[in-house]
Amino acid sequence: MIQQHNRLIMPHSPIRLVIHGGAGAISRTRLTKEREQAYQREIREALVAGYKVLNAGGSSVEAVTEAIVVMEDSPLFNAGKGSVFTHEGHNELDAAIMDGANRMAGAVAGVRMIRNPIRAARAVMTQSTHVMLIAEGAEAFARDQGLEIVDPTYFYTQHRWEQLQRAIERERVQRYQAIEADSLLVEKDEKYGTVGAVALDCHGNLAAGTSTGGLANKRYRRVGDSPIIGAGTYADNRSVAVSGTGTGEMFIRTAAAHSIAAQVQLKQLSITAAADQALADIAAIGGDGGVIVLDKNGHYAMRFITSGMYRGTIGRDGVPWVGIFPEAEITLDAATS
Repeated sequence: MIQQHNRLIMPHSPIRLVIHGGAGAISRTRLTKEREQAYQREIREALVAGYKVLNAGGSSVEAVTEAIVVMEDSPLFNAGKGSVFTHEGHNELDAAIMDGANRMAGAVAGVRMIRNPIRAARAVMTQSTHVMLIAEGAEAFARDQGLEIVDPTYFYTQHRWEQLQRAIERERVQRYQAIEADSLLVEKDEKYGTVGAVALDCHGNLAAGTSTGGLANKRYRRVGDSPIIGAGTYADNRSVAVSGTGTGEMFIRTAAAHSIAAQVQLKQLSITAAADQALADIAAIGGDGGVIVLDKNGHYAMRFITSGMYRGTIGRDGVPWVGIFPEAEITLDAATS
């Protein structure tokens, strides 16, 4: 069942920010009240950071950047400070950003020393002729741009280290004892912690950004959908801005973010219908996750096919809305400002 949170924003509301902090098997029983409140606080902080930019007449690109930086600096999300570990015990981060006004884009992948990968992705977009830089090259570029470089130990958190040890143990059990189980290599009660934001500024320009630490226990410098333009991130003023979270390989294989934009622009589907179709395509090949979508009129949707998605939005009135689990009282195309 696809869960939803959609609102139709009136024309007198020219600004909108929508963010996500990951979708997945978020368990009501395992998520303590204290931890739930901590997530809500961080999401609100991110919303307010982006809103301040938009309310002051700033650009959607800047609003997306500032909102994502808040989440990258928090140990709660699988991005920046809270990133998961690779099998070898490293933190490898990816991020992308796209400007809907001119379809310029920037991305970094597999970086280990850049405090805020979303800032590096933005620098690639605005200060280079390239779209994606990776690993040591991306880090050298970030240094040249004066971005904050940190010791890799900055990204260490005990929670993520213990998560890696559990994943390695499950892998060992599966390999050497030949126990058949449903995806022993994946911790089913863990969300996909990718963070993202989409924004509409007072000039009518859209932007989208996504940042992630990838998969826990990943190997071989694996890169998912988040830094790939058209897969996990996309923005075009002619259609929508999109950021996704979920099984990255399936988002790549379905070109999910661009698919949503194309269906809105070319087939004239509503953003809800386009998002649902993209998620259905992902589910059909064994994936799951969620997307946030925003169009040039301020209409937005938060759609997911998991048990929950950390998410929130803020508009012209400056009042943040935050959700984690499906909200039964929210109906399709609710005309609420």
